[in-house]
Amino acid sequence: MTHQSPNPSRPHFVTGRTGGLSRRAALRGLGVTMALPWLEAMGGVSSIAQAAGRVGGSAGAAASAPLRTAFIFTPNGVNYPHWLPKGEGRNFELSPTLSPLQSVRKHINVVTGLTLDKARSNGDGPGDHARSSATFLTGCQARKTSGNDINLGISVDQFAAQQIGHNTRLPSLEIGCENSRPAGNCDSGYSCAYTSNVAWRDENTPVPKSVDPAVVFERLFGDAATEAERRDRMRRRSSVLDFVATDADRLERRLGVADRQKLDEFQTSVREIERRIQHAMQDTEAEPLPEYDAPVGIPRKLSQHIDLMYDMMLLAFRTDSTRIATFMVGVGGSNRSLAEIGVSEGHHELSHHQHNESMVEKIRRIDRFYVERFAAFLERMQATPEGSGSLLDNCLILHGSGISDGNIHNHENLPIVLAGGAAGSMDTGRVLHYPKETPMCNLYMSVLDRMGCDVASFGDSTGSLPGL
Repeated sequence: MTHQSPNPSRPHFVTGRTGGLSRRAALRGLGVTMALPWLEAMGGVSSIAQAAGRVGGSAGAAASAPLRTAFIFTPNGVNYPHWLPKGEGRNFELSPTLSPLQSVRKHINVVTGLTLDKARSNGDGPGDHARSSATFLTGCQARKTSGNDINLGISVDQFAAQQIGHNTRLPSLEIGCENSRPAGNCDSGYSCAYTSNVAWRDENTPVPKSVDPAVVFERLFGDAATEAERRDRMRRRSSVLDFVATDADRLERRLGVADRQKLDEFQTSVREIERRIQHAMQDTEAEPLPEYDAPVGIPRKLSQHIDLMYDMMLLAFRTDSTRIATFMVGVGGSNRSLAEIGVSEGHHELSHHQHNESMVEKIRRIDRFYVERFAAFLERMQATPEGSGSLLDNCLILHGSGISDGNIHNHENLPIVLAGGAAGSMDTGRVLHYPKETPMCNLYMSVLDRMGCDVASFGDSTGSLPGL
């Protein structure tokens, strides 16, 4: 059954000043708003890139769309010797852990030397895992409490969202792959709010993440429908594309051949993601997961869950539904096992390996697993055309942890990978070694500047990070 727009006589896509499509163009139907990917009919160059004089650079003239930024958090640090590449600058060899990134090597920078000083105890005793997630994007010392008097600071993503979030339908997007209690003691006297969240609106207000791909999908494309109606549509396998079919047909008649192909490919990718979500819903309903309160729509395999959430972020960026996202692959101190890669023990438990070679080998396997999923996401981003380049060219994506080596709980020399050309403002394909104790927040200063934010300082920054 095809569902038509509420007012078939009036198109819901917007015409820009030049007569072409607006970058805010969307298809609408009953309970659905579907933003469009970048099309040639939209034309134009990112206003942020123009203002900063950044069209060009390593990404060429790909900056025909806004800069998007994502921050990806992985728990428990890494086995650092196995993670660290050999060499520096462009003359480097990817480490065994980072080797899955070989196909996108020219689009990444591996960064060493950055430190989260406020993730250290600084007199507060144990609790490094809670502090690692709390401080990851804030650069602030978390008040040690398991009560309601949590206190931290605004995170870099929310700092940006408050200044530029009005430009998109969603000011920011917060997603994850692991739930945790919202309150109570989760790590040596630290509130679960610290381990569960990396996005903080202000000093005592975390921004909760969504772990159910179906919920995120509906947040991106749902409009007036109630939660019950959204669930019913997913269960009946009704596609959001059915609800915007009238607008889509009308739009196609205005587009050139290349744009019609792009729109068809985009709709195909949306329908494929819906299919994967519906499959996960059926799988979850058929056999409930033991000892795990899983929302409807979560795949049983962690790799599939991670990939779906990455695809939610890709859709959000591709449609310019938001330009800012955070992704907690796991919560701070996650003790999740990864049976699909042959690891039955908990991740946190294994991170305290005390140089036991069997445990170290399993940690390396986990580290590589997370990098593999990240690399596959970057490959999909690189394969998504946008402007004269790719979606990846117009993104700046940070992947890392608030702990360096999980065995010793240190917070210097953090394992950080930056990906994307940042709308032409970042030179990529390098290993960058910064002096030990360089504040992580110096990197955030550089990110905020590229996002067009007005920022004098952030967290414990001492200035912007040079050489990017």
